[in-house]
Amino acid sequence: MFTGIVSDIGTIESVESRGDTRLRIATAYDTDTIDLGASIACSGVCLTVVDKGPGWFDMQVSAETIRRTARDQWTAGRRLNLERAMKLGDELGGHIVTGHVDGIAEVLDVAPEGESHRIVLAVPKDLAPFIAPKGSITIDGVSLTVNTVEDHADATHFSVNLIPHTQAVTTLGTLARGRMVNIEIDVLARYLQRMEHYRGR
Repeated sequence: MFTGIVSDIGTIESVESRGDTRLRIATAYDTDTIDLGASIACSGVCLTVVDKGPGWFDMQVSAETIRRTARDQWTAGRRLNLERAMKLGDELGGHIVTGHVDGIAEVLDVAPEGESHRIVLAVPKDLAPFIAPKGSITIDGVSLTVNTVEDHADATHFSVNLIPHTQAVTTLGTLARGRMVNIEIDVLARYLQRMEHYRGR
């Protein structure tokens, strides 16, 4: 489990195909404190540490994960929002995040609002029931609050605001129109929808 509070920005140093895709990620984490087999969320995707050394760790990414995550996510030089798995007793600063991507959103607009930036994104219609104003959503591993939601014939548009701190300590400060990002809906919304499905039977 994660909280959507990013604690480092890593950079993919190398990408290697060994059946699955193997990544080497540069990090500021003290890798002596990371166990092999540990889970780290990489821009919202829960991956397992398979090797490590001073200032880096390796992850394996399956073809299924690559198909279900944002385009160009796993390329050399790409910066990733990193979060280590939460421990019992840690502060839940964001919301409960599983590290399982539900879909991909496209950035439609980035506009300044005071010192913040308003980001408008489009998601497929199948995610629409899970996105609500003032609800939580995870974008590339970052816990954010939904501001507005507008349903259209072919997609649902929603907006979030990025304060200067979020722009500075995550990769979201570099978002631009046309960028694809990983989306994880609020796990509570997922369970509520499942309960409603059975209630209607």
